[in-house]
Amino acid sequence: MVSSFGPRQLVLALDHAVSYAREDFLPGPSNTAALALIERWPDWPNRVMVLTGPEGAGKSHLATIWAEMAGARVLSAKLLGETDLPSAFVTGALVLEDLEPTGLDERALFHLLNLAREEGAYLLITARTAPAALPVAIRDLASRLRALPVVTLTAPDDTLLRSLIVKLAADRQLSVDEPLVNYVAMRIERSFVAARAAVARLDEEAMRQHRPVTRALAAELFRELPV
Repeated sequence: MVSSFGPRQLVLALDHAVSYAREDFLPGPSNTAALALIERWPDWPNRVMVLTGPEGAGKSHLATIWAEMAGARVLSAKLLGETDLPSAFVTGALVLEDLEPTGLDERALFHLLNLAREEGAYLLITARTAPAALPVAIRDLASRLRALPVVTLTAPDDTLLRSLIVKLAADRQLSVDEPLVNYVAMRIERSFVAARAAVARLDEEAMRQHRPVTRALAAELFRELPV
């Protein structure tokens, strides 16, 4: 976890691939409740729980941490209709990722929720919005979705946004300093998606110009944005 800045230079030499290890999850006010839910397992208020939040908020990271803890399988919601559902709970736990209206197989989802209840299995669902808002035609499914407990991740605060920029840079093996991080954080939307896009833009432009990632480079890319 990155929680503070060094006096001059921050150098985190990690692989470009994003790490979903517990030690690489950045906690903050926006995800406190969601992280607490994962860490209190199996003492959950319900065996079926939902994590919601905007893209990049950490839902998949937390789901991966929990899957490791619980020995859970991971299934994309888009593949529900193509999956042998009885085998989905073979380990007693399942992550259902990215539940959304597009391409949703309502009957398969209803069957999955029934199986989870019948088998006493744990099910963690991730989605951008609460399942209760899904426009489903099966009335019993709609009732089940409304009853699911939801924990929401929100936009990062300023401290978490800065730490996120540092981590995203580290994932790309970029060296960043405090002035650069502060400059970027003040000029982008306070969101995970904006932080990821900003770091990617810095990385790509630095490679294109064969320059280091510095505040000067950031000023050229983001100066047109308001503070």
